[in-house]
Amino acid sequence: MPYARLSAFYLFHFGALGALVPFWGPYLLERGFAPVAIGVLMAILMGTKIVAPNLFGALADWRGERMPIVRLGALLALLGFAAVFWADGFWLMALTMAVWSFFWNGPLPLMEAVTFNHLGTRVSRYAQVRVWGSIGFILTVLVVGWWQQQAGSGVVPVAVLAMFIGILLSVLLVPDRPHAHQATQHLSLRQLLRRRELLLFLTACMLMQASHGAYYAFYSIFLESAGYREMSIGMLWALGVAIEVLVFLRMHRLLERFGARRLILASLALAALRWLMIGFFVEIVALQILAQTLHAASFGVFHAAAIHLTHQYFPGPTQGRGQALYNSLSFGVGGAIGSLISGMLWSSAGAGWTFSVAAGFAALGLAAAYWSRTPDTVEA
Repeated sequence: MPYARLSAFYLFHFGALGALVPFWGPYLLERGFAPVAIGVLMAILMGTKIVAPNLFGALADWRGERMPIVRLGALLALLGFAAVFWADGFWLMALTMAVWSFFWNGPLPLMEAVTFNHLGTRVSRYAQVRVWGSIGFILTVLVVGWWQQQAGSGVVPVAVLAMFIGILLSVLLVPDRPHAHQATQHLSLRQLLRRRELLLFLTACMLMQASHGAYYAFYSIFLESAGYREMSIGMLWALGVAIEVLVFLRMHRLLERFGARRLILASLALAALRWLMIGFFVEIVALQILAQTLHAASFGVFHAAAIHLTHQYFPGPTQGRGQALYNSLSFGVGGAIGSLISGMLWSSAGAGWTFSVAAGFAALGLAAAYWSRTPDTVEA
């Protein structure tokens, strides 16, 4: 298995996310964009995450090959992003961001499918490859944060461009790996989506990511309003991702011992607890530290278990579209719903109600996952 080459893709892909999430908004502000315009521009990133994975997945399943499409997407994302340095004005920047984010978000589900195909019977080892994405995120946040303090926000697009170059180089080195041919006849995607347990499973994934909307949008703002200093806020964010790394390293053991369904149920329950701790006990540092350690459950354990089941739910020629559905419904639709509702509640209802709604999303996801009766091993 090309472990190092697959890991390099995740390192650079999520390294780009680490350069974008904390720093892109301030960069746009310094470029002269108004806050409302920045909100719309950031929404474009979410919108392409809903559409692009499904189009890329459908194309890959139709052609029966993935890596040539991934490589083309990586190249076009790099070329599209280069236009950021010359994009002047809202509409040109919006077009530029729509292009490069479309080709950046589209190939990820295909790489997930290729990774699982390379793993073969060792699918529980997926987390040991994916962990390099978390490491890339941490390293990029630290390096770009330091670099920005030294040279200003103009370094942010340079850092993202460097990550995109890394993505292209890594996918050029990853060999394609088709799904294993089996004697049994696989169901079509339409037939698979008629299965009640699959629909409830995807609903649970969407609700889990919706519950993260308030956290990603307002956690730093909430901490700052409660008197936390910038360094403390950064350390809390880093703690969450660092614990996530440790969990990824042991995820195969957790899957073997507890099974994917139990891990998903536990993650949703702990996510609800996490949002309530943040919303009502922000002044208690020890509880905020504990809440951040639960990021390992609400994101790390849940994502690894969910993508493990997604790979089983969508076998054979439906792999690309299956991974795309998981990504677009959870991180795309779920993330958009969570961000929209938390944005509406934050000023009018306050942090307590906003994070209570986030906990409610996780609780609804727990109910959906429980009633889905999703097995640990899916029979296609």
